[in-house]
Amino acid sequence: MTRFVTKAAVLTAAVFPLVSMGVAGAQTQAVDEKTGPVSFANIASVRIGADGQRGGALITETQRSPLLPGQSKLGADRVSVPKDDGERATFGGHYRIDLGRYSASQNPYPPGVPSRDHDVFAALQATTVPTAAAETNYALQDNWQGGTKPSDNTVLVLEGAKTSVECASPAKLSSATTVARLWVRQAGGGLGIVPVPGGTAGLQLKNLRLGPPGDIANADRATTVSDLALTRITAFDQLIRQDGWRAGDFTAVAGWRVEITTHVKDAQGAALPDVKTNIVLGGVSCSIPKGFAAKAAGPAGGTTATQAAVPTQVPAGYLGAAAPATGSDGSRVPLGLGLLFGGVFFAAVALLLGRRRKTGSG
Repeated sequence: MTRFVTKAAVLTAAVFPLVSMGVAGAQTQAVDEKTGPVSFANIASVRIGADGQRGGALITETQRSPLLPGQSKLGADRVSVPKDDGERATFGGHYRIDLGRYSASQNPYPPGVPSRDHDVFAALQATTVPTAAAETNYALQDNWQGGTKPSDNTVLVLEGAKTSVECASPAKLSSATTVARLWVRQAGGGLGIVPVPGGTAGLQLKNLRLGPPGDIANADRATTVSDLALTRITAFDQLIRQDGWRAGDFTAVAGWRVEITTHVKDAQGAALPDVKTNIVLGGVSCSIPKGFAAKAAGPAGGTTATQAAVPTQVPAGYLGAAAPATGSDGSRVPLGLGLLFGGVFFAAVALLLGRRRKTGSG
């Protein structure tokens, strides 16, 4: 096992709830909602477009730890991104990320990778220590490849991937990013296991047979290739997150970051505009304030606390004309803008190409 420790034009947006489920423990006083210990977990988020480009972002259901001991856990119905037509339009229509159980006919993984449920949660321990984890198998497919079965279109597989964080004290913040095996589509066409570099090197792959996430006018499948970088999340601003996902005075983060640069070309090999896609898999964080001290664990048994109210749902939609504010790397999406239509990006590219062709022919 390899181990690491450690701007969009806006259309109507569909967004997802911060679901809080389950309460346990004997604590009777809730932690402060705005400054107290907190953790977050998100299984997959996507941003299309380079920094400064007008693209789109898709953020799946984000778990937030409750204000009383307990946990918020991702439901088993989230098995892929996209999961419906709305997300598919946002994602561009070509890419698909599988991250849960699958049927035999829809198996996107190489032989020997089992079907499994994901385990994604954000929790507040009885000691008020926040923790979070995301564990599953991830498969990135490019359906533009036109394979006869899902696994023919799979480009990247993270088998047995797990990310986790714990904030026990200001002096004891821990995070881990692990993977059992990493599979990559080889030049010969099959999926093969590749080693994951240790330290901060990450994995750099060039000229993968991988297209853009959505349709682009005159793009040719035979000549278009992508470069892919797989690295670990080391900073809070590298997460693709909603405004409600906050840091604290002391914060630990973990996650996988997949950066794809697609070199789009036409049938004659002429270069069209590159497309940038950033994906965060298993993004988790925990945060605690200055002066935080974990409480002593209560005796076994005890009464079950009633959970205090927490913001558990993002507004159901958004309509606006201005691009949302972002962080320094464009990673932050305002609460209530969990999904921005990436199709805007592809439409803009098509329009730009059309104008170029008209100018050139005139």
